[in-house]
Amino acid sequence: MINTKEKIRETSQFELPVKKDSVASEYDIYPTFNIGSNVIHKGYDSFVKNLADSPIIKIDGYVGIIFESVRQNLNEALNKIGVYPKWVNVEEAYKSEEDINEMVNPFLGGDDPVFGKLTTLELIDFFDKHRLTALSKTNTKTPVIFYGIGAELVPVKGTSIFIDISKNEIQYRSRAESVFNLGASKAFHPKQMYKRFYFVDWVVLNKHKNAIKNDIDFLIDGQRTTEITWTKGDTWRKGIEEYVKTPIRVRPWFEPGAWGGHWIEDQIKGLSDDVINYAWSFELIVPENGVIFESSGLLLEFSFDFLMYHAGQEILGEDFNIYKYEFPIRFDFLDTFDGGNLSIQCHPQKDYMKKHFGESITQEETYYILDKKDDAQVYLGFQDGVTPNCFQLALEKSVQNNEELEITDYVQAFDASKHGLYLIPPGTIHGSGKNNLVLEISSTPYIYTFKMYDWLRVDLDGKPRPINIERGMDNLVFERAGSKVEKELISSPQVIENEKGWKLEHLPTHKEHLYDVHRYTIKHEVKVSTNNRTHILSLVEGQKVRIEISGESFVFHYAESFIIPAVVKNYTIENLNNLPIKVLKAFIK
Repeated sequence: MINTKEKIRETSQFELPVKKDSVASEYDIYPTFNIGSNVIHKGYDSFVKNLADSPIIKIDGYVGIIFESVRQNLNEALNKIGVYPKWVNVEEAYKSEEDINEMVNPFLGGDDPVFGKLTTLELIDFFDKHRLTALSKTNTKTPVIFYGIGAELVPVKGTSIFIDISKNEIQYRSRAESVFNLGASKAFHPKQMYKRFYFVDWVVLNKHKNAIKNDIDFLIDGQRTTEITWTKGDTWRKGIEEYVKTPIRVRPWFEPGAWGGHWIEDQIKGLSDDVINYAWSFELIVPENGVIFESSGLLLEFSFDFLMYHAGQEILGEDFNIYKYEFPIRFDFLDTFDGGNLSIQCHPQKDYMKKHFGESITQEETYYILDKKDDAQVYLGFQDGVTPNCFQLALEKSVQNNEELEITDYVQAFDASKHGLYLIPPGTIHGSGKNNLVLEISSTPYIYTFKMYDWLRVDLDGKPRPINIERGMDNLVFERAGSKVEKELISSPQVIENEKGWKLEHLPTHKEHLYDVHRYTIKHEVKVSTNNRTHILSLVEGQKVRIEISGESFVFHYAESFIIPAVVKNYTIENLNNLPIKVLKAFIK
């Protein structure tokens, strides 16, 4: 295979394997949905057999795909079967880089190292429309292949191919500088590229995905450096139709961090051990997670966004009218076992989120303590009497003089309680302490953390992590202080039902949270109704659990999280252990 750059990705994490050889007996890092036998295929040689009789072919795809590598590999495979196409790079019809930069700059937040504003641009805005039209006027008897981001916009009919790539691989490639932002001719610093991905590229290309989803004749998983897997568009769409009638578990991915710990490393098998730590597990952050289809052992991943575009109504039920294609709840792990404290931080108020970042909902978090050890703590709420002025002065002095702050003079610290739920509505000062494994439940936005005190540490690249004292001060609620914190921000479980084989508890969230939390303790089994709303479940105690839907069974393991779509009217949770299990359920209020 031919690559345009020797080093494609910079990470210790393994690529998604082409084939899955066995069923996991515990936490599965490659969860799959079987779509039948022999309908996913691998390799360019098998793929080009479908293109031999196509006079016009359009190869579109997501940012992060190295299209020149695709062109060379596909051209080589076509030549083997006697097809010698003319290749047309649609980037020839892009506006100038200078014009594109001027167009996207208003959404990039200036010098802010982290935050911008979600773009209102469309993919067509990156093109010179006259040049795009001119591309289609090819005078040749040989097959013509239009390739590159936006190929589907060329105004000519042809075989439609879309190459998808997982968001984690995009980031690994950006760190290796092997890929560029949309319309850019060079790589930037990975954090700068991520900001542009998040606020511009992904927004624009997700709109494009939604617009062309029903026209795709072939879907290719393009995340691997030397191999592709692919399936027919109709097979893929039929697979989605069937998948959303069952539990959905996305492919999790894992990242080290400045405060990261070792619980994930010790408990989850199959991950690379060539890492300093694991700070995060992206369990269900659906703007960045994908789902994996499997057929005869072969794996094909595509973005969760495509599930929402095809079947958002089936997934969200009555809440689809509010959230449309944005899945509103996320689950992730924060691992500080033998690591460090998270920064002392807060998240923006809803109005601030809309005005400054263009997001329709904000981060309304909770910490569920899945596991802990020793004297683990949770930092939450202010001490009595702390004023905005004194807190801001103390934070600024700490930064200016590079001196430690006795943070508990200002912020309360509570002993972490296993299976406890700590409420973090917008504007709440908070942070997890060392030696926690936090299941963070939140509304979906996930990058809007204003770090206000970070223990004077640097990031893994040796540079200071961005501190956002001013933004934090604009959002903090200082009334969440004193005895009110324990009363209002530490959830007190209430038994709703207590039957012979199971118990249901309500873990009330804050009035500002858009979601609520229930917990089942199950000896045998319990039957649950969705009431036309999506449920997000996680096995938080016990080795494994079986979910039964319309006579079909699905087994999940400890710490795995999964979605029950609203279209599933009823399901049964069955305990497969000798001792009672605990299953957490989050849902829209």
